[in-house]
Formats: sequence, C-alpha cells, structure tokens
Amino acid sequence: MRKICITFLILFIIFVTTGCRRIQEGNLAKENTEFLRIHVRANSNSDEDQSIKYYIKDEIVKYLTPFIAQCHSKDETVIVIEEKRKTLEYIIDGILKKNGLDYSSRISVRNEKFPTRVYEGFTLECGYYDAVIVELGEAKGDNWWCVVYPPLCFTGGENVKYSSLILQIIEEFKNKFVNTKQKK
Repeated sequence: MRKICITFLILFIIFVTTGCRRIQEGNLAKENTEFLRIHVRANSNSDEDQSIKYYIKDEIVKYLTPFIAQCHSKDETVIVIEEKRKTLEYIIDGILKKNGLDYSSRISVRNEKFPTRVYEGFTLECGYYDAVIVELGEAKGDNWWCVVYPPLCFTGGENVKYSSLILQIIEEFKNKFVNTKQKK
C-alpha cells in the first residue's frame, strides 16, 4: 500500500509540473495577458545591494503610483511606464550614486517566466507574464516582485507569501493519509 501511495504521489507531481509547462505553452497562457508584473533585481546579495533594492522598490512605487492609478488597462499601464522609464532610471541612478554605488539601472518591459505566487489570497499561477524588469547593476542578486496591473503592490497589497503547489499537494496528501490511518 505504501509503495502504491508513493508511486501515485510521484506520478501526480510529474503530472502537475508538466501541466504547468503545457499551460505556459498552450492557449491557457492567454490568462496571463491580463497582468503586468514588476521585478526589481538587486546587483548582488550583499547586505548593501539588498538594502538599496528595497529602498529603490519603495521609490519606484511612490513615483509610479499616481500615474498607474489613472490607468484602466494593462496596455495603458505599459505605455505610461514606457513614457516614465527614462525619468525613473534617472531617479534610480541618482539614488545609487548618492549611496556611493558605482553601477546604474536598466528598465524594460518584457515577457518572462514566474513561479506561482500568492498576493493576499490572490494566486497567480506559474507561467510567462509581461513584466517591468528593473535591473540594478549586474542584476545577479535576490529580487523583489509584485503586480503593477491590476495594481496589487501599488495599492498597499505588499503582504506577499510564496506558494508551492507541489508542497501544498504533498501536504494535503499526507494529511489525508494520516487521517485515514488514524481512523483504522
């Protein structure tokens, strides 16, 4: 019985991860077109680079919020961000220079892969999303991300927690298995 359960669990995990890839590549990926994410990549994982990343994230949110609040679609939001990109890079580069850092920023909007994330109970499944990518220096450090449109992180919705569908499935399976075993 135990071998059957383990085999089932492994097959289920393979099915779930493969299904995620198919969703990204198939027609279901159209659901992701409703969202515009933001991704701030730190220069490195040094304490200084991580600290400045969060400071810059706060400045980006503060600067863009009044403009994004007027947007009624993702496309409109992308246009506004493209219009404000040079000014935003100037602000960010000024912050970096003021803090004695010898690297600059680059901002672009492009399509990238994201894992499943939960934003205050709202789940965005793994897949490819359009995103505002803010790269600081070499952009090799840990990063921060959220959603620009609809404006989840630009309206106080920053309490983000990581979610793993596979771990959730394993936990549910384990709980059912333990409950079934205890009833016997």
